[in-house]
Amino acid sequence: MAKKPIKIMCTAFRDGFQSCYGARVFTEDFMPAVEACKEAGITHFEAGGGARFQSLFFYCNENAFDMMDRFREVAGPDANLQTLARGVNVVGLDSQPRDIIDLHARMFKKHGITTIRNFDALNDVNNLIDSGKSIHDAGLKHEVVVTMMELPPGCEGAHTSEFYIQVLQGILDAGIPYDSVCFKDASGTSTPAKVYETIKKARKLLGDDMNIVFHSHETAGIGTVGYKAAIEAGASQIDCSIVPMSGGTCQPDIATMWHAMRGSGYDLDIDIDKIMKAELITKECMKDYFLPPEAKAVEPMIPWSPMPGGALTANTQMLRDNNLMDKYTDCIAAMGEVVRRGGFGTSVTPVSQFYFQQAFNNVLFGKWNKIAEGYGKMVLGYFGKTPCAPDPEIVKLASEQLKLEPTTEKAVDINDRDPSKGIESAKKLLTDNGITDFSEENIFIAATCKEKGIQFLKGEAKVGVRKGAQKAAAPATGASDGYTITVNGKAYGVELKGDKATVNGKEYAIDIAAGISKDSVTPAASSGGSETEVKASIPGTVLRISVSAGDSIREGDELLALDVMKMETPVVAPCSGTVKSVLVNQSDKINTGDMLVTIG
Repeated sequence: MAKKPIKIMCTAFRDGFQSCYGARVFTEDFMPAVEACKEAGITHFEAGGGARFQSLFFYCNENAFDMMDRFREVAGPDANLQTLARGVNVVGLDSQPRDIIDLHARMFKKHGITTIRNFDALNDVNNLIDSGKSIHDAGLKHEVVVTMMELPPGCEGAHTSEFYIQVLQGILDAGIPYDSVCFKDASGTSTPAKVYETIKKARKLLGDDMNIVFHSHETAGIGTVGYKAAIEAGASQIDCSIVPMSGGTCQPDIATMWHAMRGSGYDLDIDIDKIMKAELITKECMKDYFLPPEAKAVEPMIPWSPMPGGALTANTQMLRDNNLMDKYTDCIAAMGEVVRRGGFGTSVTPVSQFYFQQAFNNVLFGKWNKIAEGYGKMVLGYFGKTPCAPDPEIVKLASEQLKLEPTTEKAVDINDRDPSKGIESAKKLLTDNGITDFSEENIFIAATCKEKGIQFLKGEAKVGVRKGAQKAAAPATGASDGYTITVNGKAYGVELKGDKATVNGKEYAIDIAAGISKDSVTPAASSGGSETEVKASIPGTVLRISVSAGDSIREGDELLALDVMKMETPVVAPCSGTVKSVLVNQSDKINTGDMLVTIG
């Protein structure tokens, strides 16, 4: 009897990169792997979107639109190139107005994309209406999504098979145009029994011809079992990856699923020998990249704190960036309570990031003493309706700290009125920074990447990719390419030329003498004790500087803003006075206790 073919999408070059490397991979490094996969017969690739949009600007100093163009060039004109979108959030953490939602679809179509998989982390159908229409109107295929996860043990409310089918029915009732349906479990925690029951009901509702996709991860160790359950229930496609971006926080490997289905009535319809050759080439392409140990591990505690694979290493990379990796275990443990009290939005970006940011704040500042902006806006309704009502106490705290009232208005309607969002606001941001190229690409970059996108467009972005070749030993004394000096986990690029030293791109006058002067270890006086020193209370990256030396300021004025775990964290003046000095530059990485500003 002929076996039933099951379609696959290769997720290695989007979800794989996001799950294993925090999405920080240079384009040309993996193009030979794309070519090898094409030669092996793979025609459906996940090629961008999700964190693989912002990360290219934030960490790789590359343009994501250029990456998509290059992907299309290598994969060929007939490949189905798919990206991931977050409903009204498109490819960022913040939600957007209709003009940016529409621009997103048109730009991705322009740059070679075939299909956009489109989800809302809250399963609020209202957040899929405008995005789905824009994707369809741009001439793209729309894969609409129901997001899944298992609630932490002991919790009840939503995330049942009945709830997921209710969401699907809401999508159908809303008349959203779609070409396929995906059930997406970013944390890999849904029980196989629930997966089977949900897909079975969806197949009955959608009919025999609709392409039903199931997406999961191996983070909790049940991804392969969940895939088998989905196939047996009627799924016609699954997402798989290849080494080294497979297993652990990522999808099961294509070869693993091929093996798991041997002897069954189903077939992936692949040439396994060609696939294995492609896997070896991909492994070679990625050999110089730092692969965090947590990326390849099954984590039994994930059902209690559902951190999705696609966010897990992004967060651990940021913790490493900020010398805070020792807080990771505590943050994961704190997520359980954050999920329980937040209304049970699915733990997938951006909600997964909101969960982790709030857990991070609870660990560093004490429970609920500092409400993360994203988490607070979510429980207050600014991203849509959560599946269950959030804890009233947390809603009250969020309202007080963020100075916002709860809302039931559609997120996209709120955003349409917001003067800080949209195409005109993005143009102003470009203009204010001396950028005169108002291409639609630049407008979209400014709208979705804000200050970090502007840094890229101005040529000021810094590379933050952990690649072995960049960790080579410092050159011998006198070498022309300088040194990399790491102090307390913070790397400094130092080039010495005569009486000048260039440190991370900034030039300083120096004088070198033998021996250690006692003055070099004596703290500098602070102008007769009249200066107030403003120090960093938390590690982060300088996102923007709001003052200059000589400015008059009042207590509470913003001095600068730090990017801490994708959270904009303002540093405000502790007193009124005059800014005497600003001791940091935009994009500098700072540690707790570092001097930032002095006020006289």
